[in-house]
Amino acid sequence: MKNQKGYGELGFLSLAGIVLFGAMLFLWPKYRVYSQELRGQAALAEAKSSKQVQVEQARGELESSKLRAEAIKVIGKAAQEYPEYRNQEFIGAFGEALREGQIEQIIYVPTEANIPILEAGKRSEAE
Repeated sequence: MKNQKGYGELGFLSLAGIVLFGAMLFLWPKYRVYSQELRGQAALAEAKSSKQVQVEQARGELESSKLRAEAIKVIGKAAQEYPEYRNQEFIGAFGEALREGQIEQIIYVPTEANIPILEAGKRSEAE
């Protein structure tokens, strides 16, 4: 009796294996189509997301450009209305460069009416 029971289980397992193999043969083409469809949907979603990111980056750049243009306009207007503005900007930039160690040496050139006096320190013989 033991042998017959073992053959029954073996037969059942064989039958189950044949049924599963047949089901796989039947369902495999449908699975391939389904998986290709899912891959296509995933690729489409990725493309849409990438496009949306690019659009948002472009919007950000446009807004940034508009703000920079507005700032330049304000600075230009201030420079026209207040001539000392440029001097203050220069002094501020110069001080910052000094603090950061970007200036190694300062050479003083005496000027008169913003024209360098090249003969400074020399006296004429007539004096």
